[in-house]
Amino acid sequence: MQSAISLSLSSPSPIARSAVSNTSDASSPAPRSLRFCGLRREAFDVKASFDASSLRLNRFNYLHSKSSNSSKVFAALNGNGTPPSGGFDYDLVIIGAGVGGHGAALHAVEKGLKTAIIEGDVIGGTCVNRGCVPSKALLAVSGRMRELQNEHHMKSFGLQVAAAGYDRQGVADHANNLASKIRNNLTNSLKSLGVDILTGVGTVLGPQKLKYGKGDNIITAKDIIIATGSVPLVPKGIEVDGKTVITSDHALKLESVPEWIAIVGSGYIGLEFSDVYTALGSEVTFIEALDQLMPGFDPEIGKLAQRVLINPRKIDSYTGVFASKITPAKDGKPVQIELIDAKTKEPKDTLEVDAALIATGRAPFTQGLGLENINVQTQRGFIPVDERMRVIDANGKLVPHLYCIGDANGKMMLAHAASAQGISVVEQVSGQDHVLNHLSIPAACFTHPEISMVGLTEPQAREKAEKEGFEISIAKTSFKANTKALAENEGEGLAKLIYRPDTGEILGVHIFGMHAADLIHEASNAIAMGTRLQELKFAVHAHPTLSEVLDELFKSAKVKRKPPLSSEPKPPLIFQWLKSAPLIKLLSQFQSRLPRLQ
Repeated sequence: MQSAISLSLSSPSPIARSAVSNTSDASSPAPRSLRFCGLRREAFDVKASFDASSLRLNRFNYLHSKSSNSSKVFAALNGNGTPPSGGFDYDLVIIGAGVGGHGAALHAVEKGLKTAIIEGDVIGGTCVNRGCVPSKALLAVSGRMRELQNEHHMKSFGLQVAAAGYDRQGVADHANNLASKIRNNLTNSLKSLGVDILTGVGTVLGPQKLKYGKGDNIITAKDIIIATGSVPLVPKGIEVDGKTVITSDHALKLESVPEWIAIVGSGYIGLEFSDVYTALGSEVTFIEALDQLMPGFDPEIGKLAQRVLINPRKIDSYTGVFASKITPAKDGKPVQIELIDAKTKEPKDTLEVDAALIATGRAPFTQGLGLENINVQTQRGFIPVDERMRVIDANGKLVPHLYCIGDANGKMMLAHAASAQGISVVEQVSGQDHVLNHLSIPAACFTHPEISMVGLTEPQAREKAEKEGFEISIAKTSFKANTKALAENEGEGLAKLIYRPDTGEILGVHIFGMHAADLIHEASNAIAMGTRLQELKFAVHAHPTLSEVLDELFKSAKVKRKPPLSSEPKPPLIFQWLKSAPLIKLLSQFQSRLPRLQ
């Protein structure tokens, strides 16, 4: 549910790029690194992706209209890679067309690989249909409602606003329409680039062999990527009816706005929905198994966020308890929630609420993939992989030509992480070794204000420092010192930097404040590129912008070591030219002729 990064840092592959990635200029590369939740620009701009081949797409629309019931959809373009070698049907087949599968497919076509993608549900997966995209539509509404309802905030601008209201169905339609638009654009982008979309459930039959759909549709591929994603995790004892006891899948439809809703879990999902429901008038009760709310966040940031996002709002909480049993509302009775102590398992309390949202995380969707055919055993449902996303079998050996990305491998359950992993795998199968640095992948929670982070929390950094024998330092800056934040009357916020003072290495950055989800990428890219604080201190930021929060943060760091020689200013080009090899060679040739001239 977060923004994405492009971490493909390897040199270009020697394999020829697909002809489809070019327009009239054969040397022009396809657009890259324009993403939302890992989605490329084509997901938002259908025209941009179609202009280059509109005539051929008209042919595709005609062919598709005559065979819409087929289980196999071929794009009418001829540029889906070169014919695969070794007698395979495809160079690459991807099981799952979510954000991870989509990103891998587009990068594979760019690398010249003949590619197919198998999808048993709908294009876009969880992120587009039941996660990142529709949730951001609801949060956009909650943000505006929260601002309009804040009379003191509006008066500070000299504005007078009458009582704000909302139409529940209109809000729900906004979320559904956005998901539908992105889903359709994703599908069209895959087809326009020549990716074959195979409909049905994909199953691995053996090395480099799969089947899909209800019939015996068997295909072979040089390499296979599993990208099947995840589903909401529902603990035992909880009965979900989809009406009064719901998961995030149901909540995004916004079929009702209950007066009092219990949210089980106070992580990213729970926090975002508490933002939505309280803005729309609900009272919220958090039920958290750990001893504190927001356990996955940096403690200092979590404490500040709780003071702003939870304490002033109609939210109360129970911590250190499990919801051992939840019964949906029926026969005029409300939802019943039985709470037990998380440690002793003794009964603690019973709640009666109008609805309950189960936000206890997500479980990998890896059943029915045929993993037993290749001797792969899941670990708590996750498919084991190494640092290059290569699947590991029950004997600890790598399964040749089989990879797993995204939520299904459990390394980092974020949409853009899945996309980055997919791109990394495509680099490898294209002949370029690539290992993704997961510590450089940012995460964000789109509350109001937002929370974002990349790298280690302070406790994690201190543990690492103690184990490896180095010191860490902390730097902080406040949004209250930022001109743009003050102009927006949004001075509540903090940016925190965790770093090594001896080397200038960034270990972690955490931000709570206005547009924190957008600001984090300067830090995440610095970690990905290995840029040190000594160099970042010289970066220039436009004034007045929120980006100056990061500028002040980096400048406030106290680094003991001087910048590396590579960061020193280079001499003017004229002096570089005077020292160049061609000029020296020319002068030596001239000098060798001098005796003859005499």
